[in-house]
Amino acid sequence: MRVRVTARGSTAVWLVVLALAQAAAFLVVWRYAVHSELGQWIDTVALTGNQIGQDRIDGPVNTVLNAMSVVALVAVTAVIGFIALIRGRIALAVTATLLIVGANATTQLLKYGLVRPDFGVDPERAAVGNSLPSGHTTVAAAVGVALVLVLPRTVRAVGAFVATAYAAIAGVATLSAGWHRPSDAVAAYLVVGVWAALAGLLLLITQREQAQVESADAHRVATLVLGVGGLVAVAGCALALAWLVEVPRAAPDELGRRPLFVGYAGSAAGIAGTMAVVMALVLTSVHRLVPRYKG
Repeated sequence: MRVRVTARGSTAVWLVVLALAQAAAFLVVWRYAVHSELGQWIDTVALTGNQIGQDRIDGPVNTVLNAMSVVALVAVTAVIGFIALIRGRIALAVTATLLIVGANATTQLLKYGLVRPDFGVDPERAAVGNSLPSGHTTVAAAVGVALVLVLPRTVRAVGAFVATAYAAIAGVATLSAGWHRPSDAVAAYLVVGVWAALAGLLLLITQREQAQVESADAHRVATLVLGVGGLVAVAGCALALAWLVEVPRAAPDELGRRPLFVGYAGSAAGIAGTMAVVMALVLTSVHRLVPRYKG
């Protein structure tokens, strides 16, 4: 098996590109979904569509969301740090913790710092103000990404699929429960993606010069499956929302079942797809950030 010295320079450039790209994507989502009347209307249609079949999924949805308490977050963060420590990775334990804390702190600052203009699209929730990004979705995604960072390489790919599924379910659950608009969940994943890239840069800085990585440790199949699957889901979301744009504009609660379902299902696909793409991007470089040989 071929062993080579970690290419820090190219990895650092890649992480900077990822951070900037996901930050830019966040700005696009925010500007369109929050600061445009059409974006707010589409978000509200998707949120109104959660009423379809809600009675059958209300129990599981509430179970998923209610499990995300502050106590649970602290406990899971401690477990993630412990996994890194028993592997002898002190810097990894600190970085994974910073990722979780930083992503959640950023989400709370953005949620209360950003302004949501009232275009009269959603009068029932106008008094609530801005809800982007979703705090619950940020918790699930940050924990999932941090877990993938600290897991041993032999189970990392499996952990990535489990973490992606968990975070995607949490994001869709916030929509199904009526707690958040779809853009809130998508924005939360992008916040976590930016912090994942920053965490990777920190790991590179703390990495020893003689640290080595095996090319076989790159999770190419898992990355491809998550990346392609995520992009397909996002494309499906784009098609659904493009169709929705052509529907005659009306108050969301006055629309028929079909546009409400298309808005809801399309947005759910976009939520899950975004999380899959974010996790795929994490997997592209994690084997370089947490090399098998520390040196």
